[in-house]
Amino acid sequence: MFRIIFLLFIPSLILGQLTTSAIKTNVEPNIDGDVINDPVWNNVEEISTFYQKTPDEGDYISEKTVVKVLYSEKYFFVSVVAYDNSPDEIIISDTRRDASLNNSDSFSFIIDTFKDFQTGYLFGTNPAGIEFDAQITGGGEGGSTSRRFSIGSGGGFNVNWDAVWEVKTEKGDYGWSAEFAIPFKTLRYKKDKNQSWGINFERVIARRKEEAHWSPISRQFTMNRLLSAGTIENINVPNSRNTKIMPYILSQKNNIIDETTTNSEDSNFGMDAKVSIGSSMTLDLTYNTDFAQVEADEQQINLDRFSLFFPEKRAFFLENAGLFSVGSGGGYSGPDIEMFFSRRIGVGTDGIPVPIIGGGRLTGTLSGMKVGILSMVTDEVKNVTDQNNYSVFRLKKELPNRTHIGGMYTALDHKGHDGYINQSYAIDAQLGIGELNKIIAFAGLTDTPGLKKENAYAFRLEGARDTKAISSSVSYAEVGANFNPEMGYLKRDNYRKWSARIFTRIRPENKFGLLELRPHINYDGYWKLNGFHESGRWHIDNHWEFRSGFEIHTGINLVKEGVLETFEVSDGVNIENGSYDDKEAQIMIMTNRSKPISFSSMNRFGGFFGGNRINMTPTIRFRYKDRFTSEFSYNYNKVELKNGKFTTRLIRSRLTYAITAKTYIQTLLQYNNQSDQWSMNWRFIWQQSAATGLYLVYNQTQDYDGIPINKSTKSFALKYSYLFDAFN
Repeated sequence: MFRIIFLLFIPSLILGQLTTSAIKTNVEPNIDGDVINDPVWNNVEEISTFYQKTPDEGDYISEKTVVKVLYSEKYFFVSVVAYDNSPDEIIISDTRRDASLNNSDSFSFIIDTFKDFQTGYLFGTNPAGIEFDAQITGGGEGGSTSRRFSIGSGGGFNVNWDAVWEVKTEKGDYGWSAEFAIPFKTLRYKKDKNQSWGINFERVIARRKEEAHWSPISRQFTMNRLLSAGTIENINVPNSRNTKIMPYILSQKNNIIDETTTNSEDSNFGMDAKVSIGSSMTLDLTYNTDFAQVEADEQQINLDRFSLFFPEKRAFFLENAGLFSVGSGGGYSGPDIEMFFSRRIGVGTDGIPVPIIGGGRLTGTLSGMKVGILSMVTDEVKNVTDQNNYSVFRLKKELPNRTHIGGMYTALDHKGHDGYINQSYAIDAQLGIGELNKIIAFAGLTDTPGLKKENAYAFRLEGARDTKAISSSVSYAEVGANFNPEMGYLKRDNYRKWSARIFTRIRPENKFGLLELRPHINYDGYWKLNGFHESGRWHIDNHWEFRSGFEIHTGINLVKEGVLETFEVSDGVNIENGSYDDKEAQIMIMTNRSKPISFSSMNRFGGFFGGNRINMTPTIRFRYKDRFTSEFSYNYNKVELKNGKFTTRLIRSRLTYAITAKTYIQTLLQYNNQSDQWSMNWRFIWQQSAATGLYLVYNQTQDYDGIPINKSTKSFALKYSYLFDAFN
């Protein structure tokens, strides 16, 4: 009965009626994780009522949880005591900075410093004391169908934002506790002296798959949805100044063996700087930018005639990535359009690095307007690229009720081609209708020397509704034949696209151990502007999620492919022009990833361009205590076509050993038989702050295709960077 009554009142709670007050302290707590015995916390108001989102939506949290908030002239403090009747059953799945909190006991909180329900910050930890932080943009509306803390910057959530702050934890027979100290200069906020912020808290009890919040969250959302946050009042913010300088030194050795043997050694230095301009703007500067410490790309298998999408991994470009994100989603096949794709900067054809001379980025809020300005210059690389200048200008106005309107301008100036400047212009908007509905629009134009401006356009219009039981959307997009955003990403051109989705959530009354059923239907269809049907896909599926953490997804795909030009899908095997109608069965299995050993596999069986395909992607994960994690995956395709048959294998192994929360060793091993390439990326990382420390990196790539001969590439890099805080 309580649950029914509670659910009826969720809408009023979500509107932010939960309120608490901040207390200023002249005596700062000792940040060591021992909350219970620190007298500074004794007389602070407790926040101890938490409501489950899962597994039993609306019920009180199963374990006592006490949160307190303080602030001083320099810091915003949060403490939690996470009581647990079975402390020996607390789960810690990883100890690296920004490691996923999905499968670990954890505590996290969000703050909406502008209280605009659009932008905010997330901070979290687990009992091992890891630092997890993220930026929230676009209201944080990523839905619950994607993992809460997945690595990336999509869905209004950017885990690649790294700030300087501190957290310490303690474990005991009572459970565990944590203390957070967030410097005000890490945050951006309004100029008003006395402020109210949006805030929410989340505790995860991994062994029960339990997720609970102070301000209740409906099952279709995550805590990232700022509209669901409560309010914390009476924060007298300081006028903080923030200037950080991060110089680095780098030593690198390379060995390349092909027709000849080439050895080279190089030493270098560079610098990044971060300067606060007032309390709401940040200027980032970079000189001789280097990304030697970044993990290598994960290889992919391409069985289609469209380009692959490799996500950005470089921290400089991932910070504030949400502000610069303008484009069109692509459904099952990844993004269709990104007006600004940062991998165009500093990465040449075939992934060849291009030196970045330097640049700057200005981001923040000015007179109620989100502002983003980026300018970068890359150097010439012989036989690869000329010197280029990349510029982006972005404006975005946040309006009430999840509504915004914005614009973007990009310019790519090819310095080696006098007068050749590729320019693009875009507008984007979202109209929130009530709490559950929205209309999303995007339109873009490009101006490319040598291409007619006629048909150099793209646009998309989408309507979406997201309720507790059903999420649905329908969209239409169109891209002209001369649309050419050279600073962006374009999967295909010259098309019209219809998309539709109906996604339902059903929670049975604990029958057969089921937690939730998610039957859904998706459709994506592409037509050339002349009417030719290029691609179509019906996806009909159901997700069976059990309270044990086991999931099985069962579905079918009805696929249509229209091929205008014959293309080679594998060595000596061609897909001829024509239309193909195929059907395939799909089944995915996932076990509970909070367990020491877990397994998942996506499998497809059925038609493929008029032939047959078997596709299996098993992955096994092994964790030893909270220090060692490993993941082994195998992507297998067996394809039989009328013109031939072939098999692809992509084998990947990722091994991580954490010495401490900030010191770890990671190895990525890959073999791809489609490119006949083996690669290894080994990294030792000792972090002193969020983005600085000591990095040892070894890369090796071995090509076995024998054209003209087998090629071997080895590189070793030693990099050290340090953070100087001018106003610490």
